[in-house]
Amino acid sequence: MLPGGPDPPGWSRGTVLGPGLWSFVFLLVSAARAHTAALSEPGLNVYMSEEEVRRLIGLDAELYYVRNDIVNHYALSFNLLVPSETNSLHFSWHSKSKVEYKLGFQVDNSLAMDIPQTNVSLQGDVPRSLSVFRVDLSCSGKMDSEVMLLMQLNISISSAKNITVLNFKRRKMCYRKIEQEVKVPISLDRNSTRIHFDPVNVAPTTSTRVFYISVGVCCAVIFLVAIILAVLHLHSMKRGELDDSMTDSSSSQGLSQPSTQTTQYLRADTPNNATPVTSSSGYPTLRIEKNDLKSVTLLEAKAKVKDIAISRERVTLKDVLQEGTFGRIFHGILVDEKDPNKEKQVFVKTVKDQASEVQVTMMLTESCKLRGLHHRNLLPISHVCIEDGEKPMVLLPFMNWGNLKLFLRQCKLVEANNPQAISQQDLVHMAIQIACGMSYLARREVIHKDLAARNCVIDESLQVKITDNALARDLFPMDYHCLGDNENRPVRWMALESLVNKEFSSAGDVWAFGVTLWELMTLGQTPYVDIDPFEMAAYLKDGYRIAQPINCPDELFAVMACCWALDPEERPKFQQLVQCLTEFHAALGAYV
Repeated sequence: MLPGGPDPPGWSRGTVLGPGLWSFVFLLVSAARAHTAALSEPGLNVYMSEEEVRRLIGLDAELYYVRNDIVNHYALSFNLLVPSETNSLHFSWHSKSKVEYKLGFQVDNSLAMDIPQTNVSLQGDVPRSLSVFRVDLSCSGKMDSEVMLLMQLNISISSAKNITVLNFKRRKMCYRKIEQEVKVPISLDRNSTRIHFDPVNVAPTTSTRVFYISVGVCCAVIFLVAIILAVLHLHSMKRGELDDSMTDSSSSQGLSQPSTQTTQYLRADTPNNATPVTSSSGYPTLRIEKNDLKSVTLLEAKAKVKDIAISRERVTLKDVLQEGTFGRIFHGILVDEKDPNKEKQVFVKTVKDQASEVQVTMMLTESCKLRGLHHRNLLPISHVCIEDGEKPMVLLPFMNWGNLKLFLRQCKLVEANNPQAISQQDLVHMAIQIACGMSYLARREVIHKDLAARNCVIDESLQVKITDNALARDLFPMDYHCLGDNENRPVRWMALESLVNKEFSSAGDVWAFGVTLWELMTLGQTPYVDIDPFEMAAYLKDGYRIAQPINCPDELFAVMACCWALDPEERPKFQQLVQCLTEFHAALGAYV
C-alpha cells in the first residue's frame, strides 16, 4: 500500500511503466476502471488484451471499450498514438447473444497511408466465443506525415433497431521510404534511356574513380597532419624564445594548456547537464551550477548583469510581500526612464543588511537562470540595481496574486466557506501553463532543477509563470534540507538520480512537475511530509510514492505516477504532458 492511503487504481508499489508514454494516461485510466465487477449476465465485450496493451505501451492491463454491453466513452474519446514501428492492431471481442456489426475505416491522408485492412469481413455477427481480429496499418512510404485514422464499428442487436457507433481514433507516423538505386550495368538493357554509357566500361571507370578518390583523401589527411605538426613545432619554438628558463617539461605543459582550459568546467561533481544556453535576444543566459557558486565572486556576478542595471532612483519600494531570514520580496514601482510620468509595477528581490556576500552573490546568480528567455509562462528578471554602497536589487514583472504556493494555501483556507473559489478545471489549466513553460525550457536545453509551486507566480486572470529559485531557500526553508554536504536542496521534489548521483536533466524536471501537479491538486500541501529527508532516496527506490490526493481524478494521478518512473527514459516529455493535460482539460469543460 502507498503511505497515506490505499493504492490508487491502476498503480501499485514499485510499478515500472513501459516506453509508450504518449498514451499512458488514457490506458492507465481505462485499465483502472476495467476491474469493475462483471454483471451476472455478460453481454458484448470489445477490448485490447493485456498482451496487446503490453506490446503497444508496455503496460500490464486490459483496455476495455465495451464491457458487458456498457460502452466506455472515455476510452473511446482519446486519439491514441500508434508507434511508427507497429503495423497492426489486435482487438478481442465476443458476445453472448446475437450482435450484428459493420466495420469501416477512414484516413485523413491517403497518400501517406493506405486504407487499413482487416482479417475479418466488414460486416457480420460478433463471434459468440472469444476471438481476435487484426487491423493492418500500412504506410505507403511516399511521404512523411502523421496520419489520423478512424475505425468505426457499428453494432446492433437483431431484436432492436437502434445502432451503437464506436469510433476508435488512432494516430500513426508514416515515413517516406528512401530508395537507393542499385546499378548493375551488365544486366541492364543497352537500349534503356537511363543508361548513357557503355556498360562494358563501367566497372573499370568506377574502380579508377574509387582509387583516385582514396589517394586524394589520404594525401589530404597527410597534408593536414603535417600542417598541425608544423604549427605545434613553431608554437613550441616561440615559447622557448619568450622564456629561456622554460624546461622541456614546462614546454609540454604549455602545449597542453588549451586542453586544460577547455575541460576545466567539467568538474567531477558537476553533472553533464550544464549545457551553455544562449537566448535569441542576444543576452547570454547565465547558468552557474550550485557547486560552482563558491568560485563566483560578487564582482563577477555583478559583471554578468551590468548590461541590465538601472539607477536605484527609478525604483520605489512599497509593501513587503515575503520575508525570510536575510531576504525580502517587495511590491515596487519602476519609473520609465524616458517618461517619468509612466510607471509600472514590479517584484523587487533584495537582501537585508545582515546578508553575507555569499548570499548576495547567490541571489544574483540564481536570478539569472531564466534571463534572456522569452515565453508567456516564464518570468525572467528585467532589471537589476547594483550600485556601490547599496544592497543589490533584482526586478521582475509584477503578478497581482503573487507566489503560487501561497495562493493555493489561501484558496484552501477559504475552501470551507466558498468551495467554488477555485475549480478543478482552473487547477488543470495552471498545470498546462507550467508544462508549456517547462517544454520551452527543455527545447532550449535549460534545466530548472527547482520546479515547484513556490517558484511560480500567478495573476488575477490565473496566468501562471515560472520563476527562478532566487531566495527560495530563505523564504521557504521547510522545503529545503541539507543531507550532510552543506547544501540545501529541494529533496522532496527531486528525482532519485538527482538525489543519489546529483544527475540533473529535463527528465528530473519532469519528476518535479509531477510533484508540482500534486501540490496543485492538494492546494499547496507539502509532499512526503512524514518522510525523513535522509530516507527519501531509499523510500523512492523501494517504489513508494505520494498517495493519490482526495478528490483527485484518476487521470491526473496517472500523469503524476508516470512522471515518477524510476528510469528517466520512461518518463513523458513535457510536450506530451501538455497534450495529455490539454485533452483532459477539454474533457472537463465538456461537463461544465
